[in-house]
Amino acid sequence: MNLFELTRALVDIESTTNHEKHVGDYVFAHLSAIAARHNGQIERIPVELNRDNVFACWGGPIVTFSTHMDTVPPFFASHEDNEFIWGRGSCDAKGIMASMIAAAEKLLAAGTRNFGVLFVVGEERNSAGAKAAAANPRGSRFLINGEPTENRLALGCKGALRYEITAEGKLAHSAYPELGHSAIHTLLDVLRDIRQIPLPEDALLGRSTLNIGTIGGGRAPNVVADHAEAEIMFRTVGGPADIRTAVSAATAGRAEAREVLHTPAMQLAKFDGLPTTIVAFTTDIPTFGGAWGEPFLIGPGSIHVAHTAEERASKKELSEAVDIYARMAAQLLATGRSVA
Repeated sequence: MNLFELTRALVDIESTTNHEKHVGDYVFAHLSAIAARHNGQIERIPVELNRDNVFACWGGPIVTFSTHMDTVPPFFASHEDNEFIWGRGSCDAKGIMASMIAAAEKLLAAGTRNFGVLFVVGEERNSAGAKAAAANPRGSRFLINGEPTENRLALGCKGALRYEITAEGKLAHSAYPELGHSAIHTLLDVLRDIRQIPLPEDALLGRSTLNIGTIGGGRAPNVVADHAEAEIMFRTVGGPADIRTAVSAATAGRAEAREVLHTPAMQLAKFDGLPTTIVAFTTDIPTFGGAWGEPFLIGPGSIHVAHTAEERASKKELSEAVDIYARMAAQLLATGRSVA
């Protein structure tokens, strides 16, 4: 199976977060065949019921390729044209998985060993797979993490701070709103104030941003709402203390702000001979916490089409990524360094 066939096969297996079992089974079987041909080892690293990471290695893994198996919804199957492979996960991150597997086969064909591949669950929601992997390291000294960076090495990535905001009210007939209290009105007032929070800036990573991702509540147009909720996410460029304080002040006495995720912003190492970029998205790298080695972030595809109905991966970039990954691993294995 060639690189593009493998990419499409992976895309065509629905694996939105919490539903990664089938793609995990497919990857396990595919890597098992490669392990059998080249005297490798393969295992599942349990995360939750019916959710496992997949890890394969050939010799003691000094270098590990890693990306995630889950995707955001909604699922849609693959198709291709002369330039692109389309479909959910084509660039985030199943094309990357395919490129990493192809790079592994290229290294093995050249007689190179002492590397592994680690594919994890849950990156798109809470990095559950990376947490499980961090608790079960395998001795790797370098982690090449794959996300869509257009094959440029990311020197920094923003962090994430996610909250669930809930407001409670009192039911009433909407003709007599004075007899109740609208949770929706309260939530809207709170969100307005949260949007006014001054956000920090960083010389390398730029400005922090805020997204109100979901909002809901109420029972009917003629009923004063007794409950409302929203999910919000800050993309951070530094420590979260000031934002946390501001969110607490904006919600005090009116709503509950429950922090459900914090991933710190990171600055990352250079690698000789690779063009560089800065990315605004968050990755599994902070969650690995160094347990799988010094991290590098690079992968084919554009983040600007990830999570959209136009998601696609350039065939040219997928092919180039195979060579980039193989070259990075070979240099790290030969010298133990990313910079000459």
